Amino acid sequence: MSVTKKNKFDKIINIRNKKASHEFEFLDTYTAGIVLSGTEIKSVREGKVSLTEAYCYFQRGELYVKQMHIAPYSMAASYNHEAVRERKLLLNKKELDKIETKFSEKGLSIIPIRIFINDKGLAKMEIAVARGKKLHDKREDIKEKDVKRELAKMKF
Repeated sequence: MSVTKKNKFDKIINIRNKKASHEFEFLDTYTAGIVLSGTEIKSVREGKVSLTEAYCYFQRGELYVKQMHIAPYSMAASYNHEAVRERKLLLNKKELDKIETKFSEKGLSIIPIRIFINDKGLAKMEIAVARGKKLHDKREDIKEKDVKRELAKMKF
């Protein structure tokens, strides 16, 4: 009789910013760690995160994410966290310098794409240096998606 060891990180957390791919054209992507408090990581593991209005910015050479909503942890009593606050992102100095030089160009933004839990149980955020799409680019993307959908229907 074998006993299967259950890993506490078995639940796959993969929270995406679906609006970002429609609004922006991604140039480069990076994976960064996030500085979270105790109740914040518990809410992330429950999947209670919203990235729709989040963006990243530099402050004194460090990268922060702003407007990311992490719902308060339901089981916490008095030591719960603020739902929307600035959170520091952890990257190598080389990566930070590379992102900061690209960010200084006109028209580029740093957008959080997704949050996930890695194999070690740490919360990671995938960010992208992105350029905003024009209206005609968005229309072309919608047309391409419609064509792909029509082709998929014809195959079946």
